[in-house]
Amino acid sequence: MTGSEPDHGHGHDLAGRTVVVIGASTGIGLETARQVRAEGGGVVLVGRNPERLRQAALELDPVGTAAFDATDTDRLQEFFQDLPGPVDHVLVTAGGPYYMPLESMDLAAARRAFDERIGMTLGVALYSRDRIRAGGTLLFIGGTGGRRPGVGLVIASAATAALPALVANLALEMAPVRVNLIAAGFVDTPLSASLLGDEIDARREELRTTLPIRRVVGPADVAALAVHIMCNGALTGATYDIDGGQQLLPR
Repeated sequence: MTGSEPDHGHGHDLAGRTVVVIGASTGIGLETARQVRAEGGGVVLVGRNPERLRQAALELDPVGTAAFDATDTDRLQEFFQDLPGPVDHVLVTAGGPYYMPLESMDLAAARRAFDERIGMTLGVALYSRDRIRAGGTLLFIGGTGGRRPGVGLVIASAATAALPALVANLALEMAPVRVNLIAAGFVDTPLSASLLGDEIDARREELRTTLPIRRVVGPADVAALAVHIMCNGALTGATYDIDGGQQLLPR
């Protein structure tokens, strides 16, 4: 750092920082909250399921908790307005993939799915913009699966293509707050298990034998990347892939 560059207190570590984790009661969000706490940071936990959120709170001793659906933009606005003070980072893991083949697509449901994903992203940016300290991070979790066309991936592909463009533009509009996107491949989370059902073990074994890293990507891998992006004050407007080389494999 030169003498002319302001030190916003970011880009070093998470000790004494406050991180809001939206989607904190399971999977990537929960693991990121654990790593933030291990680094000496405080967490505000947000999740839809009150019981899972309560269990996470018992483990992590958060600054605060809030149980609501992040796609409810009115509740989302209220949450950020009610924060007792500014925060340093906001991580958004809420939301999941949408698989809707055209032949069985319900148009209203398809529009709702796309609107919820994009609307939630814009809503978090809009309502958090004055609550994140300069140099802090707004970080979203997306995916890589929709980059290849496939039956049932119309909505997922559209969202996958839209999010990097949204993040790049938000990085300019929200500066000096930094805005980034993590694009994950298959991650071995409870959500993945619920989506695949009885096929989950076969999918894990397939990935162990085919991925260049020869193992399955887990929540701790994604959480470690999230923590790095929060701590590295030079990163903004970018999309960071984490898939163990999954995109390199033939279909």
